[in-house]
Amino acid sequence: MTVQINSKSYDATPARKVAFLGLGVMGYPMAGHLALAGHSVTVYNRTATKAAEWVAQLTEAKAPAALDRGATPREAVAGADIVFCCVGNDDDLRSVALGDNGAFTGMRKGAVFVDHTTASADVARELSKAALAQGLQFIDAPVSGGQAGAQNGVLTVMCGGDASAFEQVKPVVAAFARAVTLLGESGAGQLAKMVNQICIAGLVQGLSEGIAFGQRAGLDMEAVLAVIGKGAAQSWQMDNRGKTMIDGKFDYGFAVDWMRKDLGLVLDEARRNGAKLPVTALVDQFYGDVQQAGGRRWDTSSLITRLK
Repeated sequence: MTVQINSKSYDATPARKVAFLGLGVMGYPMAGHLALAGHSVTVYNRTATKAAEWVAQLTEAKAPAALDRGATPREAVAGADIVFCCVGNDDDLRSVALGDNGAFTGMRKGAVFVDHTTASADVARELSKAALAQGLQFIDAPVSGGQAGAQNGVLTVMCGGDASAFEQVKPVVAAFARAVTLLGESGAGQLAKMVNQICIAGLVQGLSEGIAFGQRAGLDMEAVLAVIGKGAAQSWQMDNRGKTMIDGKFDYGFAVDWMRKDLGLVLDEARRNGAKLPVTALVDQFYGDVQQAGGRRWDTSSLITRLK
């Protein structure tokens, strides 16, 4: 299997020894950009064949530094300056970080664990505390930009944690990002990602309603979006998903199942902090309708299917 990794112009930065845990839709190309930027990369994936495929693909692409894979997270992180992680949820994150074969057991003192999983702020704080107890640093660093952003190396990264640790990892993260920002203490990155998902949910629902309304009214919606996309209604969602929503195509990235997982984290946090999220809660239910209709793997713009 070959996963698309679009090479880019990488800023000159000292080569580091790094590890990457989790080679999913996002992690596979992110780890690839680290290798192409000249960093020595050891990877781990729960399905070992995926790690072997990654090493073979990046070797064929003539990545300039050493590549390897580990049988366990502990083995993969041995000697690494920075350990990157991108897995599914809180439980997955704990499983690769903690325990006898977890990353924390194998990391050298002073190394930094950078977690790109979209997870809860609570687990970020929990793992930060556990890392510090073992002489490590932890940065929660969820990303925005989707599969295309990972493939093109232009993700937006929202970080929480210690400022000095952040400065160590920032130039390395730049291999797969266009913006890397520290937003506060541990958990701040995850909270910022929740804000991101709240905003996206409302935008996609509004765009869905607008397109469905225009189609019912008999308008040429491609022409309409071309016009209003130059005004106050413009958004990334309109520019990148408007036409595909009109065409009824929903295989362009972030899946409904993943969005529901993220909105579940948002709504859990809102119950804790007292925030009122009526639109977000409603859109979460709408995504549930899409799942029931068989759209679990459709991208998030498939909200429009409820209106047709």
